[in-house]
Amino acid sequence: MSEKVAESDGRDAMGKGMAVGLAVGVAIGVAMDDLAIGIAVGLALGPAFGAGWPKRE
Repeated sequence: MSEKVAESDGRDAMGKGMAVGLAVGVAIGVAMDDLAIGIAVGLALGPAFGAGWPKRE
């Protein structure tokens, strides 16, 4: 895999991870009736989801 494709794939995975993390965080925030905490949790979880997102071979 070329370096350019690998870099693009890494950004794509991180973007997807951040989207999933924010979605989970907002759901937690709605459940707790405190959206600010939910968004903070989502921003904290996003990179973890992004790092674990499967990369293309």
